[in-house]
Amino acid sequence: MREKTRLLDVAMHVGFFLLMAAGASRLIIRHPFDRRMVVDLAIAAVTVVVYATGVWGWTRLGRGWSLGWLAGVLVCWVVLTWRAPSFAIVAVPLLFLCLRLLSPTATVVVGGVLTGVVVVALLALNEVVDPSLVLVPIAIAGMTVATVLQLKRDQRELAASQRRTGVLEERTRLAREIHDTLAQDLSGIAVLLQNAERAWASEGAREHVRLAADMAVRGLEEARGFVRDLSVPEPLVDALRALVAETGAVSGVDVRLRVEGELGDLGQEAAATLLRVAQGALANVREHSRAARAVVTLARIGDRVNLDVHDDGAGFDPDAPVTVPGRGYGLAAMRERAAALDGYLAVETAPGEGTAVSVSVPVKAGV
Repeated sequence: MREKTRLLDVAMHVGFFLLMAAGASRLIIRHPFDRRMVVDLAIAAVTVVVYATGVWGWTRLGRGWSLGWLAGVLVCWVVLTWRAPSFAIVAVPLLFLCLRLLSPTATVVVGGVLTGVVVVALLALNEVVDPSLVLVPIAIAGMTVATVLQLKRDQRELAASQRRTGVLEERTRLAREIHDTLAQDLSGIAVLLQNAERAWASEGAREHVRLAADMAVRGLEEARGFVRDLSVPEPLVDALRALVAETGAVSGVDVRLRVEGELGDLGQEAAATLLRVAQGALANVREHSRAARAVVTLARIGDRVNLDVHDDGAGFDPDAPVTVPGRGYGLAAMRERAAALDGYLAVETAPGEGTAVSVSVPVKAGV
């Protein structure tokens, strides 16, 4: 990208010097060599010198210096074109220079001034007033500014897309590294410790081994959680379908998935948040609820998407102190995930009446 920009800069600078030479040649050929011409050529020389002084440092020095240099070049050119309309053609590279250094709003304003100077110069060169001398420069300047601004916008969007792609690739790499190293090692440690626990004679030693095995299993679960969080997610419905099948197979609970209506493009962060909430809610179903049946419902309503996880288990008192390790933290984490995307999470439950976890987030939140 930088090489292409540098090439455009070189073309702009070369174009300026060539068009200045063309304007000087026309001035010398079309007009008598008198005192006025000497003054005009002197102003042209000053314009070239001022421009040349900034060619090397206009992108290296501070923005204030670059804007001062641009202002000096434009003032010299306006004075020169007012005296010698032959130099009006130099407005083209100057317009591109403004596009490189100024904001879009400032470019439109300065571009309008440049176009006005060109129109006056062209009218001065022709004895007959021709509407095309007014309309053509305006049309060309407008199309040039619009095209370049659109190209800049496309360039910014491409750069942002490339950054997002790089982030996703790095997340995938980290997930693969954790899975292939830390998770595998922890899995092996857990198996070895569990075998040692069964073979150890001393009850005290067996208790220590059991604690170490529990720690290894928890570390393995956390590592797998990191892998899930870092991995580039598959389509939400496919991921939920796999999660529902896995939960049912492991726990024996009859877990169903219902998708209502067309979901469309939900956005990566919104889909990831819904999946993480579903994982947390189904983990509670599997570990705490003693449920026989659970239903996961996914539906889009307007510009929001809702996920509900309902089970027919034991339920709990939401106002009572948390006595089950991990339950309070899991619900708090789910609420934080939803709130981060301007969403919300609600829990409806009571002892003996099952539990319903509902989350709603805006569509394409966090894209």
